[in-house]
Amino acid sequence: MKMLVTGGAGFMGSSFIRHISKSRADVEIVCLDALTYASDMRSLSSLIGRDGFTFIKGDITDRALVFSLFEKERFDIVVNYAAQTHVDNSIKDSSPFLESNIIGVGVLLDASRMFGIKRFHQVSTDEVYGDLPLESTSSFTEDSPLCPGNPYSASKAAADLLILSYHRTYSLPFTISRSVNNYGPFQNVEKLIPLMITRLMRNETLPVYSRGENIRSWIHVDDHSRAVEKILFNGREGEIYNISSGFEIRNIDLVKRLIALTGKSEDLISYVSDRPGHDRRYSLCTKKLGKELSFSPSISFEEGLEQTLSWYLKNSDLSS
Repeated sequence: MKMLVTGGAGFMGSSFIRHISKSRADVEIVCLDALTYASDMRSLSSLIGRDGFTFIKGDITDRALVFSLFEKERFDIVVNYAAQTHVDNSIKDSSPFLESNIIGVGVLLDASRMFGIKRFHQVSTDEVYGDLPLESTSSFTEDSPLCPGNPYSASKAAADLLILSYHRTYSLPFTISRSVNNYGPFQNVEKLIPLMITRLMRNETLPVYSRGENIRSWIHVDDHSRAVEKILFNGREGEIYNISSGFEIRNIDLVKRLIALTGKSEDLISYVSDRPGHDRRYSLCTKKLGKELSFSPSISFEEGLEQTLSWYLKNSDLSS
């Protein structure tokens, strides 16, 4: 079986590739990545040169490249991790997000349709649902309406809708996963947890939007990779699955946990002007994933956060 993983040199994609390479010996993996600022080939260093793994530098928006690659390799499965993901960047300039997250997905879908892939899996986000009130106790289900609140999440929602249209019009076999925030080793320092860790390592101020009351759900990236594998090989074609650990925490409380773990002072916290249209609370219902595929996370947030902190402390040269 041959699998294309796009965005495979990124934080989440590389975790998935490392996982599949261990759990599925019969799967040959081709990684296509544009090697943008958020990519890191060091996350794939253990696989470079090994049989069953090929890396190709390229952009999913490059139609000629993508089609030639599909024609040559004849993939059975496509897993799309390639995306622009940083909300702040999308607010400053949405154009790269529209190109990669919508146009690029369209290119992959056209190639998948032409060359008859058996499954197209899209790695989406909980942000396509929009947000919930801070005082809410409800969670989004797979049937919740899409209501994205920023250019990034809107581009991901557009991709999801495009996939659904290809399924109806062309009978393209697909699954979609929508996950809460991921964390773990090799994550780019623009993201909340590695940003705070690296700034704590340097005794720098910790910028927190508004009063830090926004609530986020978290799952370790390795648990996310396990969930995607289950969906890919055992999930029902044409279905959407939410992925979450069920753990939620206010941003300010997360920052304070990291401060406590590093023995630093809360005086380092600096409250800054809020992000425009800042989503308040994310929460996903994952009953479908648990009932149909018997998935449950194996890494608690406490354990995962300590492991992640330890990794960044030991790999300061990789986290700058």
